[in-house]
Amino acid sequence: MRRPPGLVTAVLAAVLLAGCSGADSSGAMSMESDVALPAAPADAGDPAAETEPDRQVVTTASASVVVGEPAEAAQQLSQSVEDVGGRVEERTEQSATDEGRDAVADLVVRVPADELTGVLAGLDDLGEVTERAVTRTDRTSDAVDLDARISALQTSVERLQALLAGAATTEALLDAERALSERQAEVESLQSRRALLADEVQLSTLSVHLGSAPVVEPVEERGGFLDGLATGWSALVSALGIGVLVLGVLLPWLLLGAVVAGAAWAVARQVRERRPHPGAAEAAEAGEAAEGADVERAP
Repeated sequence: MRRPPGLVTAVLAAVLLAGCSGADSSGAMSMESDVALPAAPADAGDPAAETEPDRQVVTTASASVVVGEPAEAAQQLSQSVEDVGGRVEERTEQSATDEGRDAVADLVVRVPADELTGVLAGLDDLGEVTERAVTRTDRTSDAVDLDARISALQTSVERLQALLAGAATTEALLDAERALSERQAEVESLQSRRALLADEVQLSTLSVHLGSAPVVEPVEERGGFLDGLATGWSALVSALGIGVLVLGVLLPWLLLGAVVAGAAWAVARQVRERRPHPGAAEAAEAGEAAEGADVERAP
């Protein structure tokens, strides 16, 4: 007995609606059609439903170590990581050069989360640990959300497969196939994200910088008259150099000051020459009076 096309289309629409609502971040599924199959209620007495999910913690760490030979230390660290079940994802080495560049090595390794503490402690065997940091991020809510969305989409896929098997018309068959393809793509994408999160939880990421110790040149001890004379001569040369520098800075200002002072002195001199002297006028008047008196005395 064939199913009416209208009934198949209605059931398909209800399943699509249930799948869309099931892919929500909360993981809840709502059915607004009477044709859709109802979700099975959770058993209140099931202890598994009340158990809290396992904590999903992502751990990252970094460290800097001063070693004698960075290349050898990098090989030792790589071997110790592989011995505990980890792997080396990145490894770069740089040798020392005549220009003064020191030899260094940088590694990014993945270590099982329960072995990270031991690997960090083992860095002390390579050299002097100058920096060590560990960061832990709780991703439990992300894991629970992804699991719920994957479960809801898988339920939607199963129902679409059932509708696809019982499709009565070509149109209903094509609609079911298109919806099924979309749901399967979403499931695969979420499963890939969930697998990546699981890998980050299981394997911690550790970044290590290995650098060589700087070469310290020995300081020669000095003493005696000649060394004191050399020190005094160096101080004298330094003082003379500073004096010449200061003189070079002040010389333009001194020249400018001399020019201004000379101009002011010339102007003052001209003013004094043009101004009549008060003593000269009195002397002239006294001379004229004396000459008049001499004239009167003459017979």
